Amino acid sequence: MKMVFLDRDGVINKNPAHGDYIKRPSEFKFLPNARKAVKMLNNAGFDIAVISNQSGIGKGLFSKNELKKIDEKMLKGIKASKGEIKGTYYCIHHPDANCECRKPKTGLIKKAVGKNKIDFRNSFFIGDTERDVVAGGRSGLKTITVLSGYNKNKDIKRWKKQPDYIAKDLYDAAKRIVKLSTMEQWSGALRLRSCLRSSCRVG
Repeated sequence: MKMVFLDRDGVINKNPAHGDYIKRPSEFKFLPNARKAVKMLNNAGFDIAVISNQSGIGKGLFSKNELKKIDEKMLKGIKASKGEIKGTYYCIHHPDANCECRKPKTGLIKKAVGKNKIDFRNSFFIGDTERDVVAGGRSGLKTITVLSGYNKNKDIKRWKKQPDYIAKDLYDAAKRIVKLSTMEQWSGALRLRSCLRSSCRVG
């Protein structure tokens, strides 16, 4: 099973102003081609989960109910474009809570994976911040940073933890993943063919 884990703000939808949050459904705006990207990844055989810090709830700036409404709007929009997100996972705690689910910790990723057998080597985390890269890297995922959020190339160069790839946006990242996946499939087929010719053991 292959998965793509997505941060939400700055990846799927437009980021709020620095220091602010998406606090109600009317503030949630899809980024261009984000829904098309989800469908593309689905068609390439990837299950998708959203992994997002939403500490505005812990700070008392908006409620769990508002987050639920925002989530419903996002999922409805994705579904209308014939895409599917398997699950959404949010850390709603205050940053000072020292919880296990706030990125760059990996609690939400572990929760999303559950008991599923994931092909981590061929799964990805797409985000727009260094903490997304750290969380993905700690989980054994390939990481992609998109430039549709707060950070640009000059900012990324200063990060201690570098992503495996940088993409313009989610759609660009999806195209890269599909290409890499296709290359991996061809490579696997060639290895199998070579192995069969030499009568070696596979698996």
